[in-house]
Amino acid sequence: MSPRFLVIGEALIDVVDRDGELSRHVGGSPLNVAFGLGRLGVRTVFATEFGNDADGAAIAAHLASAGVEIARTDDGSRPTSTALARIGADGSASYEFDIDWTFRTAPSIDDVHAVHVGSIGAFRAPGGPRVLELIESLPSDVLVGFDPNIRPALMPSREESRRLVERFAARATIVKLSDEDAEWLYPGRADEVPGILLAQGARLIAITRGAEGSTLHSPGASVHVPARPTVAVDTIGAGDAYMSGLLAAIAAPSGMVTALEELTAADLAAIGRMAATSAAITVGRAGAMPPTADELERAERAPNDPPPSGL
Repeated sequence: MSPRFLVIGEALIDVVDRDGELSRHVGGSPLNVAFGLGRLGVRTVFATEFGNDADGAAIAAHLASAGVEIARTDDGSRPTSTALARIGADGSASYEFDIDWTFRTAPSIDDVHAVHVGSIGAFRAPGGPRVLELIESLPSDVLVGFDPNIRPALMPSREESRRLVERFAARATIVKLSDEDAEWLYPGRADEVPGILLAQGARLIAITRGAEGSTLHSPGASVHVPARPTVAVDTIGAGDAYMSGLLAAIAAPSGMVTALEELTAADLAAIGRMAATSAAITVGRAGAMPPTADELERAERAPNDPPPSGL
């Protein structure tokens, strides 16, 4: 039986402003990771909350299209959360959020091999502390992925956010964060972040650096993985597609890879290439549309070809 992932966090609607033209897309960092895992053929449950409204129906349909099971953590009485995303000339996105996160009803962890959490759902009260409590209560054999995906306007102070990141890292197996996340959390000390989080207990740290690629670190090795060349349409969901590719890379048909304590430089490079390819495919098309398993496999087989741009 293939591994079963539980992803926990916010679901929302991205209202995208591109040169004054507005469009609506399903979004939210943890949702994008769950959706990406589903499209890669990983059995995935997404614990989230959204309203009993048209936006909520769009979220449910979007997740169903990737075969993702939904475990709702509230009653749906509040409107679905939104984020206004303004797209710059270079494809980068800036955000304004209208979001609530309660995590009133914790999902079942029966038959769950791995749990991923991050972003607003890991930090924003009242739900964030409940999520951390669940993560810290997980059995030791459950793999944990964590992506802080820093949103300063929606998070506690820098000092409190850093404390929470280190608590999550103490239970996490895999931590992924951007270089901007690292710099915000540890001003002037971003280069020290992999060592800091490995010392907390994490076994694999990935730092993404946009077009400069990513660096992956284990207790015994570090590698740099170049970004795969692509023509960027927008960067919405790029980091999330990297995260879903990273998580999928450590899953095997027979179950979770267990030798994370002994990851070599070659192991890190292979994991990082799969994650980078997933991100490249995603930024090459509008919206957070990560690759399918077939698209990723074809792109991995032809590393010198441009990544696919279709849906």
